[in-house]
Amino acid sequence: MTLTPDSVRLDGTIAIVTGAAVGIGRASALALAAFGADVAVCDRDEANLSTCIDEIEALERRAFAGVLDVRDGEQVRAWVELIAERFGRVDVVVNNAGGGFFSDFLDVSEKGQDALMRENFGSVTNVVRAAVPHMPASGGSIINITSIEAHRAAPGFAVYSAMKAAVANLTQTLALELGSRLIRVNCIAPDVIPTPGIGAVPIRTPLPRAGEADDVAAAVVFLANPTLSGFVTGTTLAVDGGNRAAGGWHREADGSFTT
Repeated sequence: MTLTPDSVRLDGTIAIVTGAAVGIGRASALALAAFGADVAVCDRDEANLSTCIDEIEALERRAFAGVLDVRDGEQVRAWVELIAERFGRVDVVVNNAGGGFFSDFLDVSEKGQDALMRENFGSVTNVVRAAVPHMPASGGSIINITSIEAHRAAPGFAVYSAMKAAVANLTQTLALELGSRLIRVNCIAPDVIPTPGIGAVPIRTPLPRAGEADDVAAAVVFLANPTLSGFVTGTTLAVDGGNRAAGGWHREADGSFTT
């Protein structure tokens, strides 16, 4: 196989991106569209989702919006059925929807814990169950956006990080269970990415810059493309400026490293 610019296009691909109104989800949806995919996007934020649809269509790709809560399995199933009716199939799923809040574990109520579990784990399982029956015999790609916190202690985000770790483990299992269908299942684990959802935060990484939503979107395009990543499944791609590899070391302004 010879790689060419044309071979890494996604023309004819039907993609789903959850939590696509802003931030990483929006950047991923637009990147997929820029490479030629038609994109179905969903979010609870109707106003910003409408803007995302306009931007996809400005790239001359087909778009389909769903204002829904991916924590609700029935809503997800109904929406994915509509996507299948309109486009005929689903080739790529980007499970981006999720979120958390800062709190010591002992201060998180049972209700709050259940909400975090549904937001960050149930949302993924709902979409996967709904989408897989509509993926073609030629295969497809499921991309789960997790977090660097899935791979390290995260004081103040105990349940959130535990659910992201659960998604990483689920991803490995699904890669085995769905491999015979030629469906690849992978994770992307970003460090904190400044987005409208979290605002600006101080971040130190071995690379002398902060991450951006487009850094994650580029990884999404790679994992969505069967030419670029056709033999990649069951893995987690870290998009964290080297922080996971750094193991607690940080580059200072003078170029030195400290713990």
